[in-house]
Amino acid sequence: MREFEPMQDGAAFKEVLYEKKDGVARITINRPQNYNSYSTSALRELARAFEDAGWDDRIAAVIFTGAGDRAFCTGGDVKEYATEYVRRPRDYWKYMGFFRAYIESILHCPKPVIARINGMAAGGGNESNLACDLAVMAEHAWLGQVGTSVGSVACGGATQWLPLVVGDRRAREMLFMNPRIPARKALEWGLVNAVEPSVKKDGAWVAGPTEEQIRAAQERKDGYSIDLSAVDARIAEYVKSLKEKFPECLRYTKIQTNQNKEAVWHATVGHAQDWLALHFTSPEPQEGMNAFSEKRRTDVAGLRARWAEDRSPEYPWGAPVSKCPGCGAKMLPDQFTFCGACGKALKT
Repeated sequence: MREFEPMQDGAAFKEVLYEKKDGVARITINRPQNYNSYSTSALRELARAFEDAGWDDRIAAVIFTGAGDRAFCTGGDVKEYATEYVRRPRDYWKYMGFFRAYIESILHCPKPVIARINGMAAGGGNESNLACDLAVMAEHAWLGQVGTSVGSVACGGATQWLPLVVGDRRAREMLFMNPRIPARKALEWGLVNAVEPSVKKDGAWVAGPTEEQIRAAQERKDGYSIDLSAVDARIAEYVKSLKEKFPECLRYTKIQTNQNKEAVWHATVGHAQDWLALHFTSPEPQEGMNAFSEKRRTDVAGLRARWAEDRSPEYPWGAPVSKCPGCGAKMLPDQFTFCGACGKALKT
């Protein structure tokens, strides 16, 4: 049927690179200037690419990665959140529909999806990793969740799947406190299948690189560099093995193995979509997103003080309970001194 004809090799997307060669589809988030965060339009392109890779009978496996060597994916574009969805929270519900379609395009892809973790995978980036079937991680990379640090909740896969992957206590550590999980710990915890060396000094591998050595390698200073060839070699081994397996057996094995992931996902994601959209109207995400885009620390202490002192923390300028004695405007914030409509003093 023409409806299932695969896309042409090298199909053009704006924010995603998509290549099909030798039975392998390679999908790359191509937003290195934004640390491969996904924009709204990128989510739609990613979902389309995974759908095509799944339907193309020439494809045996899918490799998913990010451009460059600094980031695999850092989740949603926080600058876009701050400019678009803080202003129109109702649209965040629609955005979450695109995000669900993207995550489910990985989860439901009938081909094994290998995460090539070429750099940090934070927030929705780690949720993207969790949606994949296998993962190979560069030693300079790290994983982590950031929701409670930026005014959100990691219920786009992390709250659902981290307890299945790393256990309850480790999941709570990642979700509550948002630590960075370095590559070797990620391997120990079962977040990835393999870790490969990626930092070189004067052409030789550096075992167990420090943060300073990683930073120098990413900046190409003092003879240090990032080399992802060992990561690609391990992925090539995985692909070779997968190509030797029966495709329908692989597909159904994935469906069966997804049972627990599917159960907790579909039991929670609809509620998560609605709650996140409603929560976007509150000061927590507004403070978190604006602090990020303004490159300042979040004022969590200030928000906590408003809770403790019962100063209507749900509203930026107090509860909407005041009425103007002049023009009669209603639902004015109780911290306002003057009416925003006519300028009359509200309190004497």
